[in-house]
Parts: sequence; structure tokens; C-alpha cells
Amino acid sequence: MTSTSLALTWNPIDWSLIHGPIPYAVLAAGWGALIALAVSRGRTWWSRRLPAALLLAAVLTKLLGIVVDDWWHPFPEGLPRYVTWWIATAVLGLCLAGFRAPRLPGARRKLFAFGGAALVLLMSSSQVNRGFEQYPSGRVMLAPFLSKTQQLTTGKDTKTISPPPGQVLEDVWHAPPGLPAKGTVSKTPIPGTKSGFKARDGYVYLPPAYQASPRPLLPVVVLLGGQPGVPEDWVNTAQLNETLDAFAAKHQGLAPIVVMPDQLGSTWNNTLCFDSKIARVQTYLAEDVPAWVHQNLQAAKGRGSWSIGGASMGGTCALQLAVNAPDVYGSFLDMSGQEEPTLGTRAQTVAAAFDGDDAAFEAVDPLTVMARRKFPDTAGAIVVGKTDDEFRGQQEKVYQAALAAGMKAKFDLMPGGHGWVIFRPGIVDQLPWLAQQTGLIR
Repeated sequence: MTSTSLALTWNPIDWSLIHGPIPYAVLAAGWGALIALAVSRGRTWWSRRLPAALLLAAVLTKLLGIVVDDWWHPFPEGLPRYVTWWIATAVLGLCLAGFRAPRLPGARRKLFAFGGAALVLLMSSSQVNRGFEQYPSGRVMLAPFLSKTQQLTTGKDTKTISPPPGQVLEDVWHAPPGLPAKGTVSKTPIPGTKSGFKARDGYVYLPPAYQASPRPLLPVVVLLGGQPGVPEDWVNTAQLNETLDAFAAKHQGLAPIVVMPDQLGSTWNNTLCFDSKIARVQTYLAEDVPAWVHQNLQAAKGRGSWSIGGASMGGTCALQLAVNAPDVYGSFLDMSGQEEPTLGTRAQTVAAAFDGDDAAFEAVDPLTVMARRKFPDTAGAIVVGKTDDEFRGQQEKVYQAALAAGMKAKFDLMPGGHGWVIFRPGIVDQLPWLAQQTGLIR
């Protein structure tokens, strides 16, 4: 082991927040604090204040569930049960501290009561994070402050390399001396010129080979995040640039150009990825994004060189674009997506997006489209967690529909539920497949 790897191993911000001593220490401290808050010698505590705290916590948790799932409704499928459980635990800790602190003499004891509530809140947050794996380490949590982007390389090279028919790019590419070891990540606006969609800035990964001259005409992968989410989730949470750099190191600097546009418009918005009264996101992803890429970058052209992928709502979007814009995208990656775009129920979705016009919805609904049309030249990878009770059955249905539509489809189960616990290793596993489908490697 090198001194560099030792330094990384012993750097506290690289310690796991998902496995090992840190999350278990937080769990033990949180339960200890909750028990300490719940136990008292006073008789009135057991007969009046503790029952009142428990009742208040139950009422507040129920009200919070109504506000989030029934009124605000940011997630079509609702909050996962384990998230609701840990929210209830955090609320209980706050209620217990609220009932205990006024009865404790001295500012120090009051501070201890609210310190205990803070430990319960920390424990609950840690357990939710362990379920989603949004932040596997402190480095990932701090990535928005630590990571740096570079100016996008937009100049065109007068000499390019592309494979002849029957070959892949790796067959004809030889890395020149002095090729950079790593690619670049750039933040850039990708305007909705034709669609009118007001997207947030997207991100672009350019592999080391893109810096060479002659420049290889690389395939493009358009990668979409989930909802709620931001485009930089792929850079900060998934650390996608590290995955792509590792792939490039094994293939003489070759990797796909990865474009990470915004299909939401804001963190909590659900555009459904349709062209509807909500937004014209299908036009944005099928026309604006490819046009921007060809205007600003040098990349391979043709549906065989373009793939679209995503996670959760982004996976549903990828499926939608693959069947509604098959002339643009020849392959897709659907990780933990839904069987159809939804705002909760079919009726709610049709009403919000198409003014109640069921025929308009079915004209672009992916499973309905696949039922009436064949896609023998489209390849699809469907990925889902083994313990994802909400989405596994839906993904199995999508896979069967893809096969029935003549697609070259595959179905992969991964250990885990729903979240970055699947998305992060999923993109690592599927990257070679994406590279094969887009003509980069054999």
C-alpha cells in the first residue's frame, strides 16, 4: 500500500458513514439519549408528562405525514416506511426534551436535555442516510464545497478519429504520449432553445481522450438524476468522474462523454419528462440537449452512439425517451424506475399534465407505446434492488414489456433497496455495457 493510499485511509472525511464504527456509535449514542430523555424519577413524569410527550409525538408525526404525502406530495410513491419511522423517532426526542427541559433546574441540565434531542436527531438522520446512502462518507457530504469544476472545452479539432463499419472506437484508437490521466467535469448551462424549458445548469464529463489531437469522436451518455434532486448529484454523491476516470485508465483514456442535464427545473419539481402543460421536457431531452452537444462539443453522431440513462424518476425518463425518441437514443439504462410516469395516481397525472385527456397520456406512456410498437434496434438495461418493494415489481413489468417489444433487454438485480445504495454501484456495473452499446469497446 502506498503512502498516498494510507493517507486517504486515515483521513477522517473518508471514513464510512454507512458501515463501521461511526454509524454504530451514532446509533448507540442516539438510543442512549432517547432512553435518558424518557426515564425520570418523578411520579408525575410517568403518569402525565411522558404519556403527553408520546401522544404529541404521534400526532405531530401523523400531521407531518399528511402534509408531506397528502398535501405537498413531493414523492408519487410516498415516504418509505423506514423514513417515517426515523422521523417519528426524531420527533419523539424533541418532544421528550421539550417536556423535560422546563422542569430541570439550571441551564446546564436544560442544555443536556436538548443535547440529547440533538443526538436523537443525528441518529435518525444517520439511519435514513444508511438507507439511501446519499452520503457514504464525509468527503461525499462535503463534495459541494470540496469539488471543483473546469471550464468546458468547446474548441473543435480539425482532425478526428472514428471507427469504420464493423469496428469499435477502441480498435482504431491509440493514446498519444502525454495524455492526461483524468477527465474534466464542467458546469454549464444547457438552454431549452426549442422547448422553452428553464433548466438549471447541467454538468459534462469529458474523458482524457477528448483532450487528444486527433480527437476521437466519442459516444454520448445522457444521464438523469432522480426527483427530488440536482444534476450535480452524479458528480458529488455518485462520484461519477472517479468511475469514468477508472474506466478510461483501462481503455487508453477512452470513456463516453457524459452529459448530466436537468430535467426537473427545481429540486422538488416533477415534470414527468413529457411534453405536456407542465413543461416540454421530452423536446428538451430529445432535441435541445443533442443540438447543444453537437454545437459545443465534438461527439459521435447517430442513435447507435447515443444512450440515455437515469435513476429512479430519471430511470423512468430514460425509458420514456428511448421509446418516444428512438431516432435519438439507441440504448437506455433504467435504474429503479417506475412502470409509468406518475404524480401519484393515473387520474392525477392525466389531469395535471393533459387536462384529463387519457388518449394524450397513452400516446407517450412507455408501456403503452411498447405494446403497440416494436423496437428491435433498441437495447435496454433494467436495474433494481432486490429489497426494493416499491419498484422491483414495476421494473420486472418494464423488462417483460421491453422483451415483448423486441428490445435487446437485460434485467439485473442488485443487493439493496432504493437510493444511491443501488445507483452508485449500478452505474459502475453498467458502464462497460453502455460503452459496448455505443460502439466504444467490444
